[in-house]
Amino acid sequence: MYIDSHCHLDRLDLSKHQNSLTQLLDDARERGVHKMLCVGIDLNIYPEMLAAIQGQADVYASVGVHPCHVIESPWNESMVRQSVAENSRVVALGETGLDFYYTADTREQQVESFANHLRLGSELELPVIIHTRDAREETLAVMAEHADPKTAGVMHCFTESHDMAMRSIEMGFMISFSGIITFKNAADLRELVKAVPMESLLIETDSPYLAPVPYRGKPNQPGYVAEVAACVAELKGIPVEAVAEQTAANFHRLFKRAI
Repeated sequence: MYIDSHCHLDRLDLSKHQNSLTQLLDDARERGVHKMLCVGIDLNIYPEMLAAIQGQADVYASVGVHPCHVIESPWNESMVRQSVAENSRVVALGETGLDFYYTADTREQQVESFANHLRLGSELELPVIIHTRDAREETLAVMAEHADPKTAGVMHCFTESHDMAMRSIEMGFMISFSGIITFKNAADLRELVKAVPMESLLIETDSPYLAPVPYRGKPNQPGYVAEVAACVAELKGIPVEAVAEQTAANFHRLFKRAI
């Protein structure tokens, strides 16, 4: 049984599933996906995200501000605290982090928001979901200063260097791989998959983005996490069942509220 550790269910195209999220998720369940983490990126639309996944007992949520949204969705600690306190299905903060590829002009706001997530995560004993792009050393510096290794978090949809992965693991973070590892031009990333210890590895879809081969170019969905698991299994030289079991155990070890 697989766990999709990072998806955006409120952004899926449901037109081919009778406009029903339940139908789309039933397809994923039939493929062996038994838990999903729907990740928040914008506090303005967070209530709508929670409403979209209401009634899906195997779907958990996170609350936070993506680095590309720090201007229109500034950090609101009281709102985040309230969401965690009132909703037991909120199991993490984020996604947060630094993105200097798309929004380098908001560096200061991103760093402040990122640090706020990490500090509150430590206080509330919740893991933090991290996005990083074109900001390796800056991201690691904020993590080193503010992250709590006891709760840590995950470097999601990881596409960065071997050095960054290992330094993140040393700080207690897990490394999550998406369908990108199946792409033809991702040879270096596949080598990194081989290097990351299984006890520090998660799998995700980041749906509706980055569908794995053979679905590349189509909208992604949680059921396709099976292809990510199969690729990890091939690279590690282990049965796919072992990947599913270990990544599920890792998920529950990290996201302790996801019972």
